Amino acid sequence: MELTSLWMTIGFILAAYSVVANDSVQTLGTWIASNSDRFKWYIMWLAASVVLLFTMWYGWSVNDGDISFGRLNKIPWQEVQWYHACAPAILLLLTRVGVPVSTSFLVLSAFASTFVLEKMLVKSVMGYALAAIVAYGVWIVLERMIDEKRDKVKEEHKRYWRVAQWCTTGFLWYTWLSHDMANIAVFLPREVPVGWMVMASTVFVVFLGYTFYEKGGKIQKIVIEKDNDPRSYRQNSNKLLSTGFKKNFSVTDAIKDLKEKYADKQFIESEVDVIIVVAGMEGALASIVSSIADVPVIGVPTSIGYGYGEKGVAALASMLQSCSLGLTVVNIDNGVGAGAAAANIASRIKSNSRY
Repeated sequence: MELTSLWMTIGFILAAYSVVANDSVQTLGTWIASNSDRFKWYIMWLAASVVLLFTMWYGWSVNDGDISFGRLNKIPWQEVQWYHACAPAILLLLTRVGVPVSTSFLVLSAFASTFVLEKMLVKSVMGYALAAIVAYGVWIVLERMIDEKRDKVKEEHKRYWRVAQWCTTGFLWYTWLSHDMANIAVFLPREVPVGWMVMASTVFVVFLGYTFYEKGGKIQKIVIEKDNDPRSYRQNSNKLLSTGFKKNFSVTDAIKDLKEKYADKQFIESEVDVIIVVAGMEGALASIVSSIADVPVIGVPTSIGYGYGEKGVAALASMLQSCSLGLTVVNIDNGVGAGAAAANIASRIKSNSRY
């Protein structure tokens, strides 16, 4: 294989994965977050792949083999060199560490002239500004018409809204693909042969499947956190491990861990003033811990659960009904409130210990 073909292949594969895993998640992130509990990842992967393949082959057929929808007309084809492949390699690194970026500037800047980049920058800034103004205007109108807390969607209407969400997301996905496919197609000939199209389609679908299997990866975590999604506490659960607790997978393991730490006087030596217990389903862990510990315990019921008492209702009721002394309960998923209360308790104890 010639070096040009080698760098072209490497650049294309790196760009295909990094662009799909970075930009596409920014486009499909909210759709993935709102449907991941109801649909398996491969169902959503199949739906996204259908739109992906349709967009690719439709663009290829109507644009004489050009899958970039004409966006590369002002960027002439040039032999791909090693430094061209560096751009998607950097993008891949940023994607793996969870940094959302504009793939257009990062990838196309290695091929385009300064004049073309300047025009791209102006169009992008104007496009982002227009989108922000329109979105803010729509939000102001809807915010005055709809009360999110009171105007709940009726159960019998949710299916229609879900269908509408899938349709609008499909159109958004098609629009993004027809616009940003150029970030990947820049490594391919302007008239892509059928063999390369089959190979490109396979690579795209496989990488898209891996992205859905990872539930969007680290970029999706940022999407969920920006949306204040109630499931965002799951994304930050690893931060709790820095306190010294090992990762447990059952109530029995957690209780055993607590007993061992009390037996070894680790809590006393570490001057533990308060314990926060986060539990879902029936929420029994909070009662058990408070019956073992001799310090205040704050219970945080989570929205994990299904059936009767779903979305944390059963866990909240169980903690509130507990007869265990020393247990205080906050609202469902209110980890911030629990943390603030624990900080106040610890601060008060520390200030009193000075006298």
